[in-house]
Amino acid sequence: MKLSIVIPAYNESKGLSETIIAFHIALVKAGIIHEMIVVNDNSSDNTVEILENLKSTIPTLRYITNPPPRNGYGFAVRSGLESFTGDCVAIVMADLSDSPDDLVAFYQKMKNENLDCVFGSRFIKGGTLFGYPKSKYLINRIANNIVKLVFAISYNDCTNAFKLYRRETIEGLKPFLSPHFNLTLELPLKAIVRGYSYAVVPNSWTNRKNSISNFRIREMGSRYFFILIYCLIEKYFSKGDFKKKWN
Repeated sequence: MKLSIVIPAYNESKGLSETIIAFHIALVKAGIIHEMIVVNDNSSDNTVEILENLKSTIPTLRYITNPPPRNGYGFAVRSGLESFTGDCVAIVMADLSDSPDDLVAFYQKMKNENLDCVFGSRFIKGGTLFGYPKSKYLINRIANNIVKLVFAISYNDCTNAFKLYRRETIEGLKPFLSPHFNLTLELPLKAIVRGYSYAVVPNSWTNRKNSISNFRIREMGSRYFFILIYCLIEKYFSKGDFKKKWN
């Protein structure tokens, strides 16, 4: 089972090499056939130069450029989701805030249990946080508890971008609506509402070391709310039209 990794990158040159090398080493060590797709989101730094240099030593790496005006986290990830060739795909941040060892665990969980999705949670036993800002933590917990309550689910970290999906699942979640970070909520909620199987496993998160987050909480609030309402309408009023088609 070939694993694809989609890494959106906007001016992440300071930590990008470390991330790519760390994931490559972990996946090779685990014997996982893989590809890494970096989506250069119209960066103005030397991201492309770094990627060109890395390609000579990491044969599983390729990159695509997401040109304007369709820039932003969601558009970048969506470009990667249209380009991957693996049997499953993980979305990974460019700053090494996600753990390569966790991705190996996600992959093994999906393969061993024949799951459609594997979701990470930083807020269950075994999950860890390092340097998570207190204000962001509070907003995260409020938002995710609202999602749990509204959708009557036990999963408590929907906005965590670090997840693994089978190719067939990604196809079944289209069309995508989110151009921004609200894609992190759209993908798992659609998967849950549409009946795809999933497991939740603990994962770690480490505060980005080299760059300033592009995430703006107040700007994103209404966009998250839009996706929440959209998926809620689908859950209760779509009459199962988008449900997974079981073989």
